[in-house]
Amino acid sequence: MSLAAEAFVSQMAAAEPWPESATLYQPLKEDQILLSDCASSLAVQAYLRMCGLPVQVVCKSNAEYMSPSGKIPFIHVGNQVVSELGPIVQFTKAKGNSLSDGLDDVQRAEMKAYMELVNNMLLTAELYIQWCDDATAAEISRPRYSSPYSWPLSNVLAYQKQWEVRRKMNAIGWGGKTLEQVYDDVTQCCQALSQRLGTQPYFFNKQPTELDALVFGHLFTILTTRLTSTELAERIKSCSNLLSFCRRIEQTYFEDKSS
Repeated sequence: MSLAAEAFVSQMAAAEPWPESATLYQPLKEDQILLSDCASSLAVQAYLRMCGLPVQVVCKSNAEYMSPSGKIPFIHVGNQVVSELGPIVQFTKAKGNSLSDGLDDVQRAEMKAYMELVNNMLLTAELYIQWCDDATAAEISRPRYSSPYSWPLSNVLAYQKQWEVRRKMNAIGWGGKTLEQVYDDVTQCCQALSQRLGTQPYFFNKQPTELDALVFGHLFTILTTRLTSTELAERIKSCSNLLSFCRRIEQTYFEDKSS
């Protein structure tokens, strides 16, 4: 998108208040959605809740194909459709809703660096395990990804997706990694996050930012998603403050206070 187009979208976004009918789309929760998409969707949901912006979650079997970028999740707000956390953060900021306005330039740069770390390590590890680990691909990823479709389309779409992800892994230098090396990368990422968090409730002290939403989305999803091995979750559990962090956000933003 050109700078002029981005500016126009920002102006359009700012002109309209956040509607009660805002909708977030993701694949079918029980039968279809995979770890990486579930994590990305939860991160956006956490971010919007932290901003106090209501959104209805709608599960569609063809959500990936409805998305303007082909990425999950995406939101439909008024006449705007925006996908992925980064653009959604910019979209809400144009409407006057931002979690990071209180940060100075150094803190903002640090926040972006840690978000890159999460996307480059945790998200990539999730994709690798889903599609490059043969056992996980055969037992979980291909059956779930193809579940809404009948044979032979189900097989074609699942193997096409696996091929696309494996091609991406080769392009970024992950294709030759072993599963143990991927787990070690996750451990290093979690240790870095744990060290940055320390004893604070959030990464930048008392108020959450989009970094907190992103980290929560990935860590909580890994901890609560069934895989062929528990090793990925065990790497996170070695950092007790990250577990407390996930529980804090779950209690603050996702548990029903009225019950």
